[in-house]
Amino acid sequence: MPERSFLGTGMKFPPQINPATGRFEVASEQESVKESVYLILMTQKTERFTRPDFGSNLMAYTFMDTSSTYLNIMVRDLTEQLLTQEPRIQDVNITTDAQVRDGCLMVDISYSIRSTNIRDNLVFPFYLNVSDEEEAYEPEQYESEEVE
Repeated sequence: MPERSFLGTGMKFPPQINPATGRFEVASEQESVKESVYLILMTQKTERFTRPDFGSNLMAYTFMDTSSTYLNIMVRDLTEQLLTQEPRIQDVNITTDAQVRDGCLMVDISYSIRSTNIRDNLVFPFYLNVSDEEEAYEPEQYESEEVE
């Protein structure tokens, strides 16, 4: 297997401690790139004071209409943000599941690692219009249940 140390090694996200050594777990190579993509998606722009341009506008789409126009806008925006902020990837292709189930939109992000041309992907569940009250009361579920 060829040496791929140039992809980097960093602390695993979320931070984890190895119980045997007591040291932080590290992510390297392809796993490091995948975690970086995940961090970009989960960090809201302006959340980091020293790097206000780092992150994505993903949370701005939480209450969006799920028409194809808005989904295409979200896909284009996320693609640009990933290509701009993660220099190790290229050929980003984002697809969304047309069927929104239970307020969850599945976002499939595939990309290739620039230096090795290895394809990888990340399936990201994105929750739309879901709050604690809506989860507690689901009329379709209660109407279809039989009372004994």
